[in-house]
Amino acid sequence: MSLAAVEIKAFVPATDFAQSKEFYIALGFEILWSSDDLAYVRFGETSFLLQAFNEPEFVKNFQMHLLVQNVDERHAQVLSSGVVSRFKVEVGEPQDQPWAMRDFTLCDPNGVLWRVAQNIPREQIHESARSAA
Repeated sequence: MSLAAVEIKAFVPATDFAQSKEFYIALGFEILWSSDDLAYVRFGETSFLLQAFNEPEFVKNFQMHLLVQNVDERHAQVLSSGVVSRFKVEVGEPQDQPWAMRDFTLCDPNGVLWRVAQNIPREQIHESARSAA
C-alpha cells in the first residue's frame, strides 16, 4: 500500500462562471473539461477546479498562489493579454518579498486574489533592502 499523494487541487469559486472561464483562457490557461458548474483548468503542469459558486464573502477572501519560473515574464504576459481592460481587473507590480519570493498580485473578475511568484535567493532580498535604504 502506498500513501503517497499524487496531487492536490483547489476549488476556485466563480460568481460568474462563464466570464471566469473566458478570463482564465485569456491568461493562457486551458479548460480541459467543463460542465454547467465545474471546469477542470490547467496551466502547464498545474491545475485547479473552477466552480460556479456564488458566495461573495467566500469569494472575496479566497486566494491562490501560482509559482512560475520567471515572474517578470509572466507579469508582462498578463499585461499584454488584455485582461486588465477586458475584465476590469487589477494587476500589481512585481516585488521582492521577505519570504524569498518575487511576486505580483492579480484579482480575477470575481475577486479571487492570485499571487504569482518565483523563488529568489535570500541574499537577493538583503541586497534589495540595502539598496532601498
